Amino acid sequence: MGNKLTKNLGFTMIELIITISIAGILVSIAIPSFNSIISSTRLTTYANELVASLNLARSEAVKRGVQVSVRRKGSTNQNWDAGWDIFTDSDGDGVFDAADTLLKTYPALTNGFTLRTGTVGYQDFAAYLPSGLSLSSIGDTFRLCASPADTANSRAIAINAVGRPKASEKTAACP
Repeated sequence: MGNKLTKNLGFTMIELIITISIAGILVSIAIPSFNSIISSTRLTTYANELVASLNLARSEAVKRGVQVSVRRKGSTNQNWDAGWDIFTDSDGDGVFDAADTLLKTYPALTNGFTLRTGTVGYQDFAAYLPSGLSLSSIGDTFRLCASPADTANSRAIAINAVGRPKASEKTAACP
């Protein structure tokens, strides 16, 4: 004889559509931010890998008492996008031969990223002598860019005359 009110435990179709619409708008706003974060993180990772590679080559040269080289993969001068190898260089020519020992290899950069050197020091390879000094007394700068024209989102890895690498943000030019 009396009406009992029951609680509604579900969502209406209108509430569900509004919630999904709001979530879709928020996701569409957030995705470009995530892409820039991912690009910046990859850029930092690649710069750190190159600095670590050069430091590894230097320390191995001192430890082993032989020249150790870091050579770009691929056939284009100044282009290090295809990755690089670190190896003992018994004859000192900067080329990985049968008598050399491969210490570590790095894969190609993700599509769109570029890694180039200047025109003087490390076009094909960087090498460290058993004393820990660089084979090239000139020094050079690697330019790591997320896209070919974006100098704001780039890194410069400068190698001084004795071979010590140092990474910094923003390069003067991207290829």
